Amino acid sequence: MSRAHPTLSVLATHLNYICPEGATVQMVCAQKGVALHHSDVLKHAWLYTPHREQQCTGRTGPRHIVVGGHYHGNHSLPAGLKFGSSEHNFWVVLQNLTHADQGRYCCMLLDIEKGHKHGTIMQRPHSHITLQVTPRSTGSLNCTVQDPSQTGGFAPVAGAIAAMILTLLFLPLIMVLVYKQRQSSHSSRRAQELVRMDSEAPGHENPVFLGGSPQIKTRTVSQIMTRQSSETGRHLLSEPGTPLSPPAHGDVFFPIEDTIFETQDFMQV
Repeated sequence: MSRAHPTLSVLATHLNYICPEGATVQMVCAQKGVALHHSDVLKHAWLYTPHREQQCTGRTGPRHIVVGGHYHGNHSLPAGLKFGSSEHNFWVVLQNLTHADQGRYCCMLLDIEKGHKHGTIMQRPHSHITLQVTPRSTGSLNCTVQDPSQTGGFAPVAGAIAAMILTLLFLPLIMVLVYKQRQSSHSSRRAQELVRMDSEAPGHENPVFLGGSPQIKTRTVSQIMTRQSSETGRHLLSEPGTPLSPPAHGDVFFPIEDTIFETQDFMQV
């Protein structure tokens, strides 16, 4: 039974490996801490599943070996499969990779307390690694690694997704602002065109451009009383000898004796 406060931990040095077909990969996990009891035995184990999004279950290991089976060193393992360990790390090596090796690998550290017949697992810390196998090309057979904290790993992808979501959220607002700006620009151009059309209108179509508003001619009383000649050369009715004009001698229309004073009211006519 596992202890409430574990004394061991396991952490994968890299979370994702990308390798071309035919390459060799070494996936490493680091271990920290000590066993629960001094008499306990620590063992390393690797599990495998072809589904990178699923957890490792059962007893299937890399290249479909059975975890806990009777393997005496690396020489009894399938070709191209090797295990290794040091004081602080343990690893698995896969040679001549194929698409069938792609999947999820779980590194596990077992703290086993020895009993009379069977040991008891006291602690079982673990971590996981994903392996992606790409088609082989004429280039290098070296593998690349990606971690969430590395540039070019998952963090930029998450940032790009977040930026895309924000763009989709603010897209309607941006479209509204662009539409209003275009409407305002169109209205301004229309107003300028109307002003230009008014300013270019011919004078005979626009009385305002005839040279000013017509002026009302004013005449004084003395000018009214003075005989005026017609612009056409004809006699006015007030001239002697014209039809229906007053006689030259005798009663006239205005008595000669009376004098008409030019008042301010008449001057404003």
